[in-house]
Amino acid sequence: MRVLVTGGAGYIGSEAVAQLCDAGHEVTVLDRLSQGHRAAVDTRAELVEADLADRPALERLFAARRPEGVMHFASHTLVGESMEKPFLHLGDNVRNGLNLLECAAEHGTRRFILSSTANLFGLPERVPIDESARIDPGSPYGESKFILERMLRWMDDRFGMRYAALRYFNAAGAPSPERGEDHDPETHLIPIVLQVALGQRESVTVFGDDYDTPDGTCVRDYIHVTDLADAHVRALHALDQGSRTYNLGNGQGYSVREVIEVARQVTGRAIPTVVGPRRPGDPAVLVASSDRIRAELGWEPRYADLRAIVQSAWDWHRTHPHGYADR
Repeated sequence: MRVLVTGGAGYIGSEAVAQLCDAGHEVTVLDRLSQGHRAAVDTRAELVEADLADRPALERLFAARRPEGVMHFASHTLVGESMEKPFLHLGDNVRNGLNLLECAAEHGTRRFILSSTANLFGLPERVPIDESARIDPGSPYGESKFILERMLRWMDDRFGMRYAALRYFNAAGAPSPERGEDHDPETHLIPIVLQVALGQRESVTVFGDDYDTPDGTCVRDYIHVTDLADAHVRALHALDQGSRTYNLGNGQGYSVREVIEVARQVTGRAIPTVVGPRRPGDPAVLVASSDRIRAELGWEPRYADLRAIVQSAWDWHRTHPHGYADR
């Protein structure tokens, strides 16, 4: 089918684009390249440099390409930034998402995949976290995604637009020798740890070592970006059977110290650490239950082992020490 991928030049979006192309779909990428990278976009896809805030440009794109499905990755995504600049996330993420939904509805697009977030669950009442867990967003960023999820319910009700909301835990790893993780600023643990291994940072700051976990540091569920993109493609193909919501993770938690130790083993580097204060709102443990998508779509992570995830990231960072070098 004809698929529009917003944010398709980004870390997760670009891997989804590659897998869509592999599956034989006709892919158009919309990205303003503020965080994405032209070099990350599969050459089989068409890249349109535009902003979701530009409604006339969006209208022209829908009229010309007539997408049958949309994958929506484009978003402000920094939780900490959203606490300092709530209107940037509650404003841009919601307004731009609404622009996209309105154009999709008006032009007959009936399949929509939303890149949502585990930040919907704030401080979870139980772990592992399944789709029935109480939603209490932990930041304006998480709130913006929840607003879009609620909008999608009405798109289905009013226009028959089938959707899947995919709530990510911690995306990690590199999908190929050509594509990897390159953010500015970088806030994700694994690339920060690998930057220390490359000598680009002096140390890794561990934000709190007094949590109620085995080693006192936060525990998170890491999912390889290839497995994440695979879930998107499977969900797109399943929408004929109705809308759906899935939590995505490996179902296995690793502490900050465990991640750093695995990175030391993979890289053979010392990787110094310093302990800093806790970050406000950081839960002690976030681990997903992905039983629903496993049962309904047959999805299984191919990278269930943390060492394999870190190794793939290290292979890319070693050959791309300055990322895509396009900033």
